[in-house]
Amino acid sequence: MALVSPRPARKRRPAKEAEDRGIASPADWRRTSVRFPLGTSQIVLLVLLIGAGLGPILWLAKSAITPTQDTLRTPMAIFPHGVDWANLATAWSTVHIDVQFVNTLWVALGSWLLQILVASTGGYALSVLKPKYAAVINALVLGTLFVPAVVLLVPLYLTILHPPIIGTSLINTFWAVWLPAGANAFNILLVKRFFDNLPREVFEAARTDGAGPFRLFWSIVLPMSRPILGVVSVFAIINAWKDYLWPLLVLRDPAVQPLSVRLPTLQKAIELDVYLAALAISTLIPIILFLVFQRLFLRSVGLGGAVKG
Repeated sequence: MALVSPRPARKRRPAKEAEDRGIASPADWRRTSVRFPLGTSQIVLLVLLIGAGLGPILWLAKSAITPTQDTLRTPMAIFPHGVDWANLATAWSTVHIDVQFVNTLWVALGSWLLQILVASTGGYALSVLKPKYAAVINALVLGTLFVPAVVLLVPLYLTILHPPIIGTSLINTFWAVWLPAGANAFNILLVKRFFDNLPREVFEAARTDGAGPFRLFWSIVLPMSRPILGVVSVFAIINAWKDYLWPLLVLRDPAVQPLSVRLPTLQKAIELDVYLAALAISTLIPIILFLVFQRLFLRSVGLGGAVKG
């Protein structure tokens, strides 16, 4: 009786090779017929993405210190007749962009503070405290995401014009922008999903040690939620910085208008080079925020498990 030799065990692919596997395997990359076209296409795609992303920003930065005639005649030339740094000073002082810049800071900071407050406390109540009616509130909050924002403009404006209990109109005050910005259902659900993935054993241990709801929220939940609060913070500030329609409706006084509202109004009253300089100044904060918090942007993809149910 012939002995059947045991079947040789299959070699497992190295873990690193399995993780690095992409559109082409390492063996394919060693072939010139595959490596050259794929590598060339990747380089071309990278250059196109850099040009599409940085091109408008670099052109705006160049045009901000370029005389108007040079921008109109040769818009793509690099300083054909020198640099005019006075555009920035004129935009900052003469056109009073400094006032609108400070107004924008107040609008962004107030909107950020209220969004963080509402999102963190709302997500904490729905995810950690979980009252009996939490499912109903969660469904109602989720339902508001399906209502178009345009439909809410008229009732929201009437509410700001004649607010209940207060009895005083909030028009031309920063509260008219802060309060609607704080009622952000997406942020509440985003933070709630993140809280759902926090370890419950830590909460039980804190309750056993005598921690109440406020102490649990302040000392346990918030320190563990810095990633999601950072993402919400960046989105809140950028959205408040670029918002145009709602501040235009409720902030009619030029003394309290942010840059997003005031700059289009000044477009016909000032020179093109000064206007482009004002636009360049208005883009500083979003760019700085991205450079400072770029790791949060890149790591926010890793929060997908916190967003999924």
